[in-house]
Amino acid sequence: MEPNKEKILAAYPEEEFLFADGFDEAILGVNQEMVIVYSIPKIIEILCRDMEYLEAVEHFDYNIGGAYVGEKTPIYVFTLDGLSNS
Repeated sequence: MEPNKEKILAAYPEEEFLFADGFDEAILGVNQEMVIVYSIPKIIEILCRDMEYLEAVEHFDYNIGGAYVGEKTPIYVFTLDGLSNS
């Protein structure tokens, strides 16, 4: 299956997007303003590959979710699937 990032780039070749490096697996899609939308639980899951759960949450909060890089800054949403902290 083609990753969401590649589908988005193919569907909107004229648009410019800002992607969060290393989190392509967490892309849900784009919103009406043509901003990339990510799943917070999936990002936390990806971060937990290299750090403990609480450290991953803190890292997301301060370094990813709290970052503003202009009007195309990605949006991060909490989804109810994709995360178990066991």
